[in-house]
Amino acid sequence: MTATPQTPAQPLQDDAPVVSVVMGSDSDWPVMSAAAEALRELDVPVEVGVVSAHRMPHEMVEFGARAHERGIRVIVAGAGGAAHLPGMLAAVTPLPVIGVPVKLKSLDGMDSLLSIVQMPAGVPVATVSIDGARNAGLLAARILASADTAEGDRLRAALA
Repeated sequence: MTATPQTPAQPLQDDAPVVSVVMGSDSDWPVMSAAAEALRELDVPVEVGVVSAHRMPHEMVEFGARAHERGIRVIVAGAGGAAHLPGMLAAVTPLPVIGVPVKLKSLDGMDSLLSIVQMPAGVPVATVSIDGARNAGLLAARILASADTAEGDRLRAALA
């Protein structure tokens, strides 16, 4: 998976995606690709894309508000710097959002981490470590594994 993600989110396989891995910029892909790869290793249908909270706010709101209608069950959102994407998506979707703080050259990712982890009451974002995209993908799989379905059974066995 070396291709840079495109806008809007695109499936990485033929099955309908159930997890969306999005980022604020295609420059976040070297970090965020680890989330998509972890999900693909577990045969979880995933889509990837760029949805910027700052450069395309209307599209970002539309994406978050309609993700569940497209069958998405978990959103993994990565961003650096001000890192508003995970929180903004959490504000407009009923789905669980996992935030990945992406390390930039300044502040070693602490700005991203604090932007994502310090959300107001009522806007939950599960947050992993700085550049912790692989753990975000694994957490998304564990959320899916909590379902009392054949898919949940399969994922619980794979994650055990």
